[in-house]
Amino acid sequence: MGNKFRGGMPGMGNMGNMMKQMQKMQRQMEETQKRLEETEVTATSGGGAIEVVANGKKEIVSIKIDEDLVKDGDVEMLQDMVMVAVNDAIKKVLDMSESELGKITGGINIPGF
Repeated sequence: MGNKFRGGMPGMGNMGNMMKQMQKMQRQMEETQKRLEETEVTATSGGGAIEVVANGKKEIVSIKIDEDLVKDGDVEMLQDMVMVAVNDAIKKVLDMSESELGKITGGINIPGF
């Protein structure tokens, strides 16, 4: 009476391959995340009068405001335009991250990435 399951439990080879694939995916995600953190996106509002640059860490890197907007003295409009540009920059970063990481995960949302 021989043992049909020589060398371990049945199906464990598939489990080992799955673990290797998961580790590879994790490495790819970490590399992509690092690359994304170094990427910058630009958003504008007011026809380019406000320009906001954000990086992949979701940090605002710079804000440029056309001098004419400041001279007009409409602070409320200026605040609204800055807010629109900042929100657009953050959305672009999130969309970029989702798109790039989705290429690796096949669209599966993995917490922490």
